[in-house]
Amino acid sequence: MPRRIGLVCYDGLTALDLVGPQEVFDTANAQQPGAYELLVLSAGGKPVVSEAGLRIVPALSLAQAPPLDTILVPGGAGLRDPAVAAPIVAWLKARRRTRRIASVCTGIYALAATGLLDGRRATTHWRFAADVARRFAKIRLEPDAIFLRDGNFHTSAGVTAGIDLALSFVEDDLGGATALAVARELVVYLKRAGGQMQYSEPLRFQARATDRFADLAVWMVANLKKDLSIEILAAHAGFGARHFSRRFTVVFGLPPAAYVEQLRLDEARKRLGAPHQTVDSVAASVGYASADSFRRAFERRFGIAPSLYRGRFAP
Repeated sequence: MPRRIGLVCYDGLTALDLVGPQEVFDTANAQQPGAYELLVLSAGGKPVVSEAGLRIVPALSLAQAPPLDTILVPGGAGLRDPAVAAPIVAWLKARRRTRRIASVCTGIYALAATGLLDGRRATTHWRFAADVARRFAKIRLEPDAIFLRDGNFHTSAGVTAGIDLALSFVEDDLGGATALAVARELVVYLKRAGGQMQYSEPLRFQARATDRFADLAVWMVANLKKDLSIEILAAHAGFGARHFSRRFTVVFGLPPAAYVEQLRLDEARKRLGAPHQTVDSVAASVGYASADSFRRAFERRFGIAPSLYRGRFAP
């Protein structure tokens, strides 16, 4: 039997929170026909309009929904209106024994209001984390995670993290090979593990970068295996080595060598979650000549040995 997934919609939702996961499940059906049945639901069964103006026509009202394997609540400004949230909150309470109940981004406002997340680990979009923590103090909020599972409840960070969460569901249901095939079909850059940070180090770099530093982070990530000495980096940015080192440290708060190590370890953490990788192969792929020096640096930064990290997050 197909796994029936209910996708909740309402006026003022973020469209990508809904259609991103929906596309993941639909693409999985192309890989394994009949794996999922997708039902878009709204409180009254009437069409709704997203924040961006996209008109969405649900299949059924919440009251008409049949038994579901998975419920997914997208985020959006509309859900922070108590009048919009109230029927969804009540319906979620009634469906509390559903195998999986998930929120994307600020969809957590409805799920948290049920009380079902009290005492549980959860995450949301980093920009709303402080407000969620204030409103729902009983939740063990972890604002850095891409997505988290606690019991049958799943929460995820902002917007595209809903795609990561949906891919994790496909992996649980249909296996890692199918999940990776779906990721490739959707041209997703990397199937990310839930424990990774929402705001990657290259993105932090680009957010602070100006003029000749602007493309340096992207170039560094693409060339982690190569020599990233100060002289090489300075030449790429068009500076002399001493001037580059001073400017880099002022702008980014770390000397270039320390930042390169940070970038390599951040990327290594992602690669350790990929299938068919070993600690030694990951160390070499991010530019460490010695696996032992990689292990020491990784444990110093993250407080856990890379082999243990891989055991925790690898498929």
